[in-house]
Amino acid sequence: MKKTKIRYMKYWHIMLILFVLCVSCEDDKSDTNLHFAPSKPVVISDFIPKEGGASQNLVIYGNNFGNDTAKVRVTVGGENATVIGVQNQALYCIVPAKAYEGTIQVKILDEAGEEVTYSEAEEHFLYQKKMLVTPFIGETYENNTKYDVKDGPFDDCGGFEKMEWLVFDPLNHNHLYVAGYEKSCRLIDFENEYVSTFSTGLPSSHQVPCINFTLDGEMIVTHDQSSDTQPGNYLYTRSSGFTEKTALWNARGCRAAAIHPVNGECYYAFYNTGIIWKGDLKTGESEQAFKLPNSSIRIFIIIHPTGNYAYIIVNNRQYIMRSDYNWEKKIFTEPYLVAGKDKSAGYVDGVGSNARVHEPQQGVFVKNPAYEGENDEYDFYFCDKKNHLIRILTPQGRVSTFAGTPQTPGYRDGDLRLEACFAYPAGIAYDEGRQCFYIGDSNNRRIRKIAYEE
Repeated sequence: MKKTKIRYMKYWHIMLILFVLCVSCEDDKSDTNLHFAPSKPVVISDFIPKEGGASQNLVIYGNNFGNDTAKVRVTVGGENATVIGVQNQALYCIVPAKAYEGTIQVKILDEAGEEVTYSEAEEHFLYQKKMLVTPFIGETYENNTKYDVKDGPFDDCGGFEKMEWLVFDPLNHNHLYVAGYEKSCRLIDFENEYVSTFSTGLPSSHQVPCINFTLDGEMIVTHDQSSDTQPGNYLYTRSSGFTEKTALWNARGCRAAAIHPVNGECYYAFYNTGIIWKGDLKTGESEQAFKLPNSSIRIFIIIHPTGNYAYIIVNNRQYIMRSDYNWEKKIFTEPYLVAGKDKSAGYVDGVGSNARVHEPQQGVFVKNPAYEGENDEYDFYFCDKKNHLIRILTPQGRVSTFAGTPQTPGYRDGDLRLEACFAYPAGIAYDEGRQCFYIGDSNNRRIRKIAYEE
């Protein structure tokens, strides 16, 4: 996946727009009303910038545009652009999505909304595809306050309840599982474009924060329960259609199970002790790997695709640690801090302990072509739940914002940073084949998609 460049609206661009409009007024002192003159042609002489993507600011220069935005229509690549302001010799608009062909046209309408005349720029705008947040599946009604949970096709599957974890079946990439914690778990079938409820067979009081898979394709279902003498994970067999289960190791308050991608052992955690355990799926034995600095913590474990290290996300204490793998002893070692600070919730892009997060949760490793040939070729994209963001953690420990509006919950699609809004995103999956992210946007009851324009 190409590394996405995040574009911000620059102060100089705003000043440029004001300057252009003021100059237009000065240059047109001879025309006191600046209205569109039907006897004169509409002319496009230039535009800036020459290239960009959806939501890009665009200034078009020319003559006889008039001064009424309601009577001006601009299309870029045949798609309607939002016109923000017009002052006879300059107009300001926003580049629409999918303006691939790049032709710029300005049309003048009459009082009835009928086209009077138009002009086309000689030069084409060079449209650049960009990543956008778009809808995928899920729906609500009554101003996003109500939703139905029902099995059905993608366009009629109701809304999604609490979405703690998203994972693809490694042996059937058309199946995406959604762990719903104390709510329903769902199965998204891409081949049949159908969503169904996935039953774990556990009592309704058992909370399912994570679903994962072993190297052999068996399923591990994690349940967050409050006893030290009860299982924290169950193994479900593929041959039974994931209906027959076997209890694994006891674990109180377990939030995630992670499988080493090479050696196959399972790592899980205790909430009350903050201890990470290593379990052997073949022998059933377990041993302590390491202990985190705190206890009474919600722990999520994501292992690097190479198996060289794992990120340990401490959701309720606002930090992320890294544990390196000892290949000789086949176990993860004592962790160290890579992002955030204990009990310091906030929003700051930065390096290491200077960065601030607010309830980080699931994350995924995604290859970055810019790192090709380096020791670590992956960035880590993770849900920053209470900041309502998707963040990026680089191998060097730098945290940046990938998508969303910081600290502002909402529902809006579009440009990753200029428009998109999430509401408590918690689960994330990356589809390498389809080259896109799926986001469990919990309080919007939908699964959102982040991908390049098609």
